[in-house]
Amino acid sequence: MAYPKPLERLIEAFERFPGIGRRSAERLAFHVLRDPEAAELAEAVRDAALNTRRCGQCHNVTENDPCALCADPARDASQLLVVEEPRDVEAVERSQAYRGRYHVLLGAFNPAEGTEERHLTVRALVQRLSKGGVREVILATDPDAEGEATAQVVLAALDRAALRLSVTRLARGVPAGSALEYLHKGVIQDALTGRVALRTPPATP
Repeated sequence: MAYPKPLERLIEAFERFPGIGRRSAERLAFHVLRDPEAAELAEAVRDAALNTRRCGQCHNVTENDPCALCADPARDASQLLVVEEPRDVEAVERSQAYRGRYHVLLGAFNPAEGTEERHLTVRALVQRLSKGGVREVILATDPDAEGEATAQVVLAALDRAALRLSVTRLARGVPAGSALEYLHKGVIQDALTGRVALRTPPATP
């Protein structure tokens, strides 16, 4: 027997989420129906959809344009950290290790899944940098194949624009508190390539 139309519509809505198939969508839909606060969930979804937007400067998700980070005069406007998604901004902010500005690409370069350069905010990034004021662009894309491809796309765009600024990327290496025996070989390779000198031999007299 087919599901009632309202339930089928809810299942189809969940199916549109990344990584959610039919079975998972059905489980989520039935969970919502069992939840006595389902109406509150629906209101939260509606509120988020209607009352959030993209910052016109950094493209992060925000209630106001510009966002609080772009509007903060205490942030270092000479540094621009380029990330893939808004959640990456949140992760960096939690670290309290960075006080510059951000630019969100809204995705990663992956033509196999339909995400090409034109789907990202690369052009907006170049336009933003062309206005001047930024001395360093820090590429903070994910340390995987897609993240590496995305970084190369950004680098190529900056080269085409012939912008005079420093471009760096986040260091890669052994995470604090980890053990070598459990690390992926790519992490160890990055750590060896980017090793830091602790002591150098004295110059020969």
